[in-house]
Amino acid sequence: MITATPRPAPQPHVSQSHTLQPHTLLAPTPSVRTARQDDAAALAELSRPFARSGALRERPVSLYATHVADFLVTQVPGGPVDGCVGLRVHAGAPGEGRGPVGVLYNFCVAGHRQGHGVGAGLLRAALAVARAQSLGALFTATTGGGGLFLRHGFLPTTARLAPPAWAASLDPRRDARILRRTL
Repeated sequence: MITATPRPAPQPHVSQSHTLQPHTLLAPTPSVRTARQDDAAALAELSRPFARSGALRERPVSLYATHVADFLVTQVPGGPVDGCVGLRVHAGAPGEGRGPVGVLYNFCVAGHRQGHGVGAGLLRAALAVARAQSLGALFTATTGGGGLFLRHGFLPTTARLAPPAWAASLDPRRDARILRRTL
């Protein structure tokens, strides 16, 4: 028979200049999942401040409900949806020999969660989904600096290389930058 004497769990090393707060150790970890039909209102609510600022297009709840399968969302267990991104697949243009590509859209993270890796987690998940669907590239349009996308391998491109239907839907008054990442 083997017996073991229980020992206290090792404590994290804390320097004198840093202290760990109890809420830091117990903070729930957000997870990324595919959106469900009952998330449509939360997607619209999360996106509303970004639409008001001009960063996103205004979309009604009904549109989110129609396209809910496009979305990945992030939330802590039992909490509200803190971030979302849509991924729409576009077939390759006939005769060009290119396969399907994806477009990331309606990418937003709640203000209180920005700067905590939520957007990066959503983007990594979207890249994984795109690879699993054997997409050749991902496109997005941004009215901001696009730093998150650039850090994850997206590069500026032209509308000519993007899916034609999506490129035609872009509002030229918004002066969005088109970015592309080859997968």
